[in-house]
Amino acid sequence: MKINKLTASFGKLENESLSFHSGLNVIYAPNESGKSTWCAFIRAMLYGVDSSERARAGFLPDKLRYAPWSGAPMEGTMELTADHCDITLTRSTKAKNAPMREFSATYTGTGVKVEGMTGGNAGELLTGVSRDVFRRSAFIEQGTVAVSGSPELEKRIASIVSTGEEETSYSEADDKLRAWQRKRRFNRRGMLPELESRMDETSRRLEEMSGSVQDVSLLEERLEKARQECAKLEAEVTESRKKQRRESLDRLNTGRAVLKARSDEHDRAMEELSLRREELRQGLFGGESRETVDRRVEQDMDELSRLKAEGQKKVSPLIAVILFAIAVAGAALYTAYSSVIYMICAAVFGVAAVVFLLRYSKARRTVLEAREARRRLLKAYQVNSSRDIEAQLQAYHSRLDAVAQAEQAERESRDAYETARTRQEQLEEAALADLDFSGGNTEAARLGRQLSAARASAERLAGQIASLNGRLAAMGDPLVLSSDLSCMNEEHERIQEEYDALSLAIDVLREADGEIQSRFSPELGRVAADYMAKVTGGRYTDVLINRDFSAKTRTAGDAVARDSEYLSAGTLDLMYLAVRLAVCELALPEGEPCPLIIDDALVNLDETRQAQAMELLSEIAKDRQVILFTCRKV
Repeated sequence: MKINKLTASFGKLENESLSFHSGLNVIYAPNESGKSTWCAFIRAMLYGVDSSERARAGFLPDKLRYAPWSGAPMEGTMELTADHCDITLTRSTKAKNAPMREFSATYTGTGVKVEGMTGGNAGELLTGVSRDVFRRSAFIEQGTVAVSGSPELEKRIASIVSTGEEETSYSEADDKLRAWQRKRRFNRRGMLPELESRMDETSRRLEEMSGSVQDVSLLEERLEKARQECAKLEAEVTESRKKQRRESLDRLNTGRAVLKARSDEHDRAMEELSLRREELRQGLFGGESRETVDRRVEQDMDELSRLKAEGQKKVSPLIAVILFAIAVAGAALYTAYSSVIYMICAAVFGVAAVVFLLRYSKARRTVLEAREARRRLLKAYQVNSSRDIEAQLQAYHSRLDAVAQAEQAERESRDAYETARTRQEQLEEAALADLDFSGGNTEAARLGRQLSAARASAERLAGQIASLNGRLAAMGDPLVLSSDLSCMNEEHERIQEEYDALSLAIDVLREADGEIQSRFSPELGRVAADYMAKVTGGRYTDVLINRDFSAKTRTAGDAVARDSEYLSAGTLDLMYLAVRLAVCELALPEGEPCPLIIDDALVNLDETRQAQAMELLSEIAKDRQVILFTCRKV
């Protein structure tokens, strides 16, 4: 098989093409230019894209990793030559969740389909091996030069060194035998532990049944005594509760009578207080405070005394009349004698008379106003004299004292009522506590707790008896259990024989695998050693390969082979490249070989060994197409 041309819309590749020729193809490109993407595209064109893979920590499936960056569908073509025929493989995507599922294989330039070739078997028909074997042999991904073992590769190697059958694998057969063995016994699980558990359980049940009847008899005797104790306590509890109820009711009734009497007394005190307050409000001074009334009455009494004194003052117009008469006489004399002196005297005495008349009028008005103010003030008190006001004040004081006495009586009666009500609440709480026969410290409560304990004990005994009887009934007939135990012993012997036979088969299979390994490992190691010698200029002459394809190598002068941990990165890559090439030579079909795809497997080599490796690849390329992707010029 030879790949001629690739056209891909895959990852960062956007409808890009790449052509190849026979022999060694070296594709040089810097990092992140798409070399690994072309390698993955070759694998996808041959074997398809596994759409069932899911992303997980540290792993991204091809359907996500190589989804076209442009958003276009994942698709491409591969033109190749196989069995002297030019074939074109085409894969495209219709459904987003099934990338490159649509497949066609036609003879190039004709449109005629290749019979029998499908998207599922194209890779195996063209390369001769499955995807798993291809990835572990001719397809060397970046960073995965080392070969890892797998059942399919193991079958392939075994078929070469044994019968040619590829249906058997030591790992798969060993896994099956061990699975059968684990089915019979694996730590505390499996058929044997389960059967042993059932046998132990049956033996235990037989032992329990031997003493259960006697235990039931003893429990029934204890139950009868407990029931008698319960009957005695029930009678005592009934009588004690009756007595407790009577005493509690008597105390409650007495308290209610006292409370009612105190309530009636308080009601009467409230009525008396209301009456006295109404009398006070109906009085002259209403509900004013004593201090306010006393202060106002005192002021009003002083005002009455002052007004009385003002009203009793004597005023007379006599001086004004005399002066007026003298003025008139002077005026008459002036008329008679026409003397200026008489005129002046008349004028002076006239003015004096007017002044005294005005003074008289003002004094008279002041007296009248004082009398009127005193009358209004007495009217406000609804009395005729100041002594009547003092009588009104005394009456107000009497009513005020009566209200104070009524308030005191009301407070005392209210306090007495509150005391009685509090006492009644205490009696009710005490009655509730006394009637709570499940708690408290009364005799009835104590007897009730004893009765509850006795009943609980009787119930436990009855439950134990029922449990034992139920267990006895569930255990069944001892003869049947003995027969079952005998059958289980026979089954245990049979399964144990199977387990021993499987252990023997595993040992025999291990010996047979060792023999097969001794046959294929030397041959694989010999071919790998030849390649190792070529790429190291004869420095390393031996390669030892284990079943898991881990390898050791040895120089010409070494007595002991070196583990991979002791090799440099470049030597380690060369050793596993040699193993890969040996696997390709032995595991891949003879005839038309499939291409060898290598992705940056030589980056850790120095110039000398890189040149030696390229010479080896050139030699291999004479018989097999080699496609090498590298970021270093070679």
